[in-house]
Amino acid sequence: MKQSSVRSLIASAANTLREAGVDSPEVDARLLAAHVLGVAPMQLMFADAPADFGGRYTELVARRAAREPLQHITGTAPFYGVDLAVGPGVFIPRPETEVLAEWAVRKLVDAPPAPTVVDLGSGTGALAIAVARARPDANVYAVERSEAARAYLQRNVEKLAPQVNVVAGDMTDPELLAGITADVVVSNPPYVPETLQLQAEVYADPHEAVFSGADGMAAIRGLVPAVKQMLKDGGAVGIEHDDTTSEAAQAELRGGGFADVRALEDMTGRARFVTASKLAR
Repeated sequence: MKQSSVRSLIASAANTLREAGVDSPEVDARLLAAHVLGVAPMQLMFADAPADFGGRYTELVARRAAREPLQHITGTAPFYGVDLAVGPGVFIPRPETEVLAEWAVRKLVDAPPAPTVVDLGSGTGALAIAVARARPDANVYAVERSEAARAYLQRNVEKLAPQVNVVAGDMTDPELLAGITADVVVSNPPYVPETLQLQAEVYADPHEAVFSGADGMAAIRGLVPAVKQMLKDGGAVGIEHDDTTSEAAQAELRGGGFADVRALEDMTGRARFVTASKLAR
């Protein structure tokens, strides 16, 4: 297939996705084309398209136009320099969570050898893997309750950071990691208030991984005692939250016995994370 034909198909696909209400139609059209051809998006203009490209591509575009998440179609989601396996049954990591990953990595710069890090509600393992790859000497625990999500977690860990310890359990259980004293705890818990007003793709994620009660704070309230139990004195915690609950998340940590409670902003300037340290007894 000629390059001009490929470009024409991509342009047509972008129009289809735009009409379907997809937020980034041009980008998604190019990413789907690159996926079909098995090349990086920047290589599209140089790639040879096989004769069956048009049929295969049109099929994937139709799935995306039906608002199936792009990551479910390609089977991967980029995060902190690696591609994570994703699909139905596990939360798709978002780019903004890389801010929390970077915070954790920076917290460990001056940590002693073999620090202990716990990722609560790990999902794909995004945060745990980011930390483990940055600090290969760290003892990293990835806690996930969902069996379906753990299948992706285990797959990603085996491929990208086999030193990560996968733990089956509830992230709000303070006895889950009894005997473990963590230097850093991170969590991207469910935090969205129950609503029917979000983009269609959000509802393709597991409900329990996205929504957390009427105010979006149920999981964070449950996390605070568990984090306090496993974190060493002076240890640090970072939690992602909804952009409407920064004050509530900070108050929860202050009330739970944490100090140096601060808001951390995402790349757009929104307060999307709360960080704190555990008070010495």
